[in-house]
Amino acid sequence: MKKVTNRALSVLVLAALVIAGLGVYLVRLVRDGGDWATFYANDSIYTNGLLNRGSVTDRNGTVLAAAGEDGFHYAEDSAVRKGCLHVVGDLEGNIGTSVLSIFRDKFINYSFLTGTTTKGGSMKLTLDADISAAAYNALGSNKGTVLVYNYQTGEILCMVSTPGWDPEQGVPAEPGDGAFINRAVSSTFTPGSVFKLVTMAAAIENIPDIWDQTFTCTGSTVIGGQTVKCSGTHGTITVEQALACSCNVAFGEISRQLGGTLISQYAEKYGLTSAHTLNKDIPTAAGSAPAAANDGDAAWEGIGQYDDLVNPYAFLRFVGAIANGGTVVEPTILYGKRCGTTELIEPSTAKTLSEMMSYNVSYEYGGAGNFPGLELHAKTGTAETYGGSHAWFAGFITNANAPLAFVVLAERAGSGYGVAAPIARTVLQKAVQVLG
Repeated sequence: MKKVTNRALSVLVLAALVIAGLGVYLVRLVRDGGDWATFYANDSIYTNGLLNRGSVTDRNGTVLAAAGEDGFHYAEDSAVRKGCLHVVGDLEGNIGTSVLSIFRDKFINYSFLTGTTTKGGSMKLTLDADISAAAYNALGSNKGTVLVYNYQTGEILCMVSTPGWDPEQGVPAEPGDGAFINRAVSSTFTPGSVFKLVTMAAAIENIPDIWDQTFTCTGSTVIGGQTVKCSGTHGTITVEQALACSCNVAFGEISRQLGGTLISQYAEKYGLTSAHTLNKDIPTAAGSAPAAANDGDAAWEGIGQYDDLVNPYAFLRFVGAIANGGTVVEPTILYGKRCGTTELIEPSTAKTLSEMMSYNVSYEYGGAGNFPGLELHAKTGTAETYGGSHAWFAGFITNANAPLAFVVLAERAGSGYGVAAPIARTVLQKAVQVLG
């Protein structure tokens, strides 16, 4: 009897282990089935190492990449191929944040219930091929990135990163510095004066008499024993004028009043020091805004220098929230996939920042004469770094047919107004034309 009992217990234990193992397998199948199906040893979906089914299109149905009996091909237009490269990806998986790397299961139309199909899937992106091509051409030989998204729907219309290559021709022997990195999501940069929007928001909410203050700029000032230099000599100016002409003297003083800890807290509050995930799967780089411990460092922190680092995607969320009354509609690259909203900025603060950014354009950037057809709210940035200055231009347009937020960054290319702003103008005018 004792032997029977022991055997029964053994059988029950064995059955429990089998059930537990089956449970683990099912959990992993649900979680990792797509990765298993797209593994490179799966001969049913690869021919000579290349995917043999599936396609990626832009929002209008333009084919960006497709696999079939005649092999794997990209878009017909070379500027489209290069402009969409870092979002679409390459077959070798060099660009780890691309949709071909992250969403390859969608490309082949894998399903947990039915597995794969002989036709593969058609993955539709929110990108616009024509806007992306215009951005690629506008960047020219500059290393950098252009991001454009609809701040009301969250749809990313353009995410261009350079340098890259023509994927139809294969990876060149010398692809260029950082060619495998999507600068929009995977890199951080010294922000320079675009960061003054963060400092301005903190001042609006924490310095009661900020609108009554005036600042006198003679080209430089000393704060906390450090000399803060300005790009010009602005004389006596208001805070609105200080933002428009990007006066370091004025913002150094505003930053001293706020203190490094508060400035750092606002950068964190606005998501500029956090890592994000685009479409819950594509990771982004975290920024940095450590709290300055003294007045001199705080002055440089609020100006966007010091140890400040910003990811372009994170800054796109920030200016998108300003445009949308304080609420960021989370960006998406997959057409038809909404990613929710986040309350980022106090609505009254967002409204004030929006008005000041519009004033920047009319007071300092040449208004409609320099940006015809664009209802523009923006801020320039010229970030001093080793080897040259990063050129930034960030903001949004309120054109009825094109509610678009944007970020333009050209690495070590010069001034924000001289380099990044013309790139933005070209891309945004193309976007308004395309969106009709």
